Amino acid sequence: MRLFFSAQSARCTGWRQLSTSPSRKSASTTATHLADTTITQQTPTIEQNKGEESHNLKNTPQSSSLLVPDKNDYFTDGTWPHPIYTPEQISEIRSAHREARTLSDKVALAAIKTLRFSFDFATGYRHPKPNEPAQSAFVMTPSKWLTRFVFLESIAGVPGMVGGMIRHLHSLRLLRRDRAWIETLLEEAYNERMHLLTFLKLSKPGWFMRFMLLGAQGVFLNLFFAAYLISPKTCHRFVGYLEEEAVTTYTRCINDIRAGKLPEWQNLQVPDIAKQYWKMGDNATMEDLILYIRADEAKHCEVNHTFGNLNQKEDRNPFALKIDNGKPQPSKDLSTYKPVGWERDEISA
Repeated sequence: MRLFFSAQSARCTGWRQLSTSPSRKSASTTATHLADTTITQQTPTIEQNKGEESHNLKNTPQSSSLLVPDKNDYFTDGTWPHPIYTPEQISEIRSAHREARTLSDKVALAAIKTLRFSFDFATGYRHPKPNEPAQSAFVMTPSKWLTRFVFLESIAGVPGMVGGMIRHLHSLRLLRRDRAWIETLLEEAYNERMHLLTFLKLSKPGWFMRFMLLGAQGVFLNLFFAAYLISPKTCHRFVGYLEEEAVTTYTRCINDIRAGKLPEWQNLQVPDIAKQYWKMGDNATMEDLILYIRADEAKHCEVNHTFGNLNQKEDRNPFALKIDNGKPQPSKDLSTYKPVGWERDEISA
């Protein structure tokens, strides 16, 4: 027993000597110093970030106390790069209307007139008739225009996604290709959402507007889904007429800007998300932005009126699957733009 305790005592003494040796002290001190230095270096960064975040939140404009500003303001490369429009092509866009020729066309036109009436009522809009003075209650202000745009784009982004999804499921279920319709429909939905995201940088809808959007989208989504299952041709004609109305709306806004009725927009900065998406210059104006968006809507009008003229099960998408026969053919840009769509016999087989 005495030998055992002596051995244990010697071992403990050895450990104490080892732990208090100069090299151990130096290593321990160095490690502690490095740890303290690391913490000291990191702490101001964390505090600085918190301060910057707080500073950014304080300086973020808020039109409603009910809304929390977007702290994650980031940009990503677009899945579908936007085609390049020339200034001449954009400025030549005009309102156009395709006459209803078939029963399907007439049903689509009647539906869009009903939707237009509801849309005007919800956004407080009434455009005066020719030679009729505008009533003061319906004079469009920047706030009213943005409210109308947000409502319009939140609905306009539905058809492309619904049509693309249904055709995607058909392709999976029937084990066959879709002849490139899906890509164009999804790209259309993506483009409409970019319009919405741009306007949301300029306007923050309140709870009442959000509630209206929720109800409108819920009703419209289900109705359009059911209608597309029954008659996709009618649905594409409907969207073509919807885009006609969008072109008309944006044209009227451009006329108001040029007439000096919206002075608040003269020096308003275009959101960065729009500059990146449309490849706009740093000096882009609100008029430039509306011109680009109107051109997009005119393109959607052309695409959907063309789709409404095609055989939904057999014909290819001429905007994606191109065949060169020496004649002008549909394109993704505005180089061969036809405002009321291409007829089936104009597209090479």
